[in-house]
Amino acid sequence: MSLWHPSRRALLGGLPALGLGSAFGISPATAQPGGTLIRLRLLETSDLHMFVADHDYYRDRPDLTVGLCRVAALLEAARAEADNALLFDNGDIIQGNPLGDLAARPGELGAGAVHPVFRAMNLLGYDAATVGNHEFNYGLDFLERALGGARFPFVCANVTRADGGAFLPPSLVLQRRLRASDGTMHDLRIGVVGFVTPQIMVWDRTHLEGRLLAQDIVDAAAAVLPGLRAQCDVVIGLCHSGISAAPRSNGFENAGLHLAGVPGFDAIFTGHSHRVFPGPDYTSGRGIDAVAGTLAGVPAVMPGFWGSHLGVIDLELRRDGGRWAVTGHAAAPRPIYRREAGRVVPLVTPRAEIVEEIRGAHEATRAWVSQPVGRIGQPVSSHFALAGDNAVMDFINAAQLWYAKPLLAGTPHEGLPMLSAAAPFKAGFTPDAFVDLAAGPIAIRDIAEVYLYPNTVAAVRVSGATLLEWLEKSAGVFNRLDPLVAGPQALIDRRVPSYNFDVISGLSWTLDLTRPARYGVSGVPLGEGHRVRDLRYGGQPVDPAAWFIVVTNNYRADGGGGFPGLDGSNVVLRAPDPNRDAMIRFIESRAQTDVAPLSRWNLSAPGVTASFETAPEVTAAPAWLKARRTGTSEAGFARFLIEL
Repeated sequence: MSLWHPSRRALLGGLPALGLGSAFGISPATAQPGGTLIRLRLLETSDLHMFVADHDYYRDRPDLTVGLCRVAALLEAARAEADNALLFDNGDIIQGNPLGDLAARPGELGAGAVHPVFRAMNLLGYDAATVGNHEFNYGLDFLERALGGARFPFVCANVTRADGGAFLPPSLVLQRRLRASDGTMHDLRIGVVGFVTPQIMVWDRTHLEGRLLAQDIVDAAAAVLPGLRAQCDVVIGLCHSGISAAPRSNGFENAGLHLAGVPGFDAIFTGHSHRVFPGPDYTSGRGIDAVAGTLAGVPAVMPGFWGSHLGVIDLELRRDGGRWAVTGHAAAPRPIYRREAGRVVPLVTPRAEIVEEIRGAHEATRAWVSQPVGRIGQPVSSHFALAGDNAVMDFINAAQLWYAKPLLAGTPHEGLPMLSAAAPFKAGFTPDAFVDLAAGPIAIRDIAEVYLYPNTVAAVRVSGATLLEWLEKSAGVFNRLDPLVAGPQALIDRRVPSYNFDVISGLSWTLDLTRPARYGVSGVPLGEGHRVRDLRYGGQPVDPAAWFIVVTNNYRADGGGGFPGLDGSNVVLRAPDPNRDAMIRFIESRAQTDVAPLSRWNLSAPGVTASFETAPEVTAAPAWLKARRTGTSEAGFARFLIEL
């Protein structure tokens, strides 16, 4: 049974309503007197990444911090409070956990079948959506087949087909009959326009080159918005992009603030960055009000990731002559849980209808990821992967080298030194997001936990000078540590995702953290100094003019992460297989997999005590690390002090 259907929207007036001011604290000064008043509630999900059920497929246990099934309970309550409500999704829907990986396997989504996530979303009655960058990870053909099962429209204004034809409609106009505060009904035209980070052409070059073109978000908005605004009463932007106050450049990735500066928007939904806005994830500054929830004065919201929040924007509309005008607004994210002393406290109960709708796919996924592939001879953990313990990266690098060497045999690159680069994908973006595998049997779920993304194996030819800059960019995950500052200093810059911390096998180096980072998060140079000291290969200093082959993934090889010297032009191998499949074959090729350390790196900041956060269940640091646990953070991490 559908939880929400378009035909029921005209009946919303029968539900209890909270006034805009009482629900979100809009000050009386915001409201304008006179004219017919309509309160319109706009609701957003974003970056669901296939977390439909509140389940951790890697550990095969319930997870109270995720799930569209839990967001559905927030959605029901939010709709009950409002006379008029519309629901949107902001992208990154079909990829992100084993449920999505199984659905994308050949033969799983047959002709006429509905993708599991859209089966759930169809029940909830979405009004419209846009695509995220991860929608393209499984290829364009699969994406288009999956979108065919959605019973709501998708829009995207900054992506076209290579021949100039439409990939998706750039915008649409929703005709909705809304109830005013005096009980009268009015027909309004709601314009919806969508955008996705143009970096899809880099990150999924293999799938998209020659098939799609991506334009700058702000340029696309400037082209489409005047015409849309002219025919609509309200205009909403679905922007699968984050929020940054940095100066805009062409193809800017986190363009939410700059998009809000394009005249004509009444509300903007953001995402992509897996953060929460308004709230403490952002600081107020020029154009950003992280308390009121506005970007360039336009109400905006970002609802976390994996179903952690429901985004809510309320608009107060008054009839002014012949048109409707926004005279008040409020924005807030609503969470599905909170943490108390490190403990997760659920705030909602999951909707059983959503869980039941995907039960078949859910159980099939649990069975699939439970299939054993072999044994590992030692524990593999990411608990201290950002402090020097690199078992996770060693595991990935060993598999990538094993896979790629035969493919490069007999080529002009065969005689070059072959290295491999890997990052710890799960290294603490939440207290539960760590890899922790015991020695013994290993299953598909364990491989999927170590390697979260459906990247494919690639290899690049780089110089010794580029190796140095590669590692300098990786070192941006660390804060600068000042020996003159008394007391602990945070080791990790949590603004830098752990998947951009590459460790390159076959090398040894030291990172001097008393030096500032050489590159910013997006790869922009910040200075001339170096953190990487004593870079060696085979015990000898790396010659800047020497050539190397580095095995990595298509995301990094094609420029993902903004690493210097990596832009797709020096790729010497584009393998057809995902990195995860390479790992599975590596394990299956031997009775037991024992991974030896493949690189040697250490951190240097003499006299500094660094604070470090890891999984809450960790009670002691490894013997090689001079560290002691001091307690638990408010967010639920175990706190350690490391003597550098």
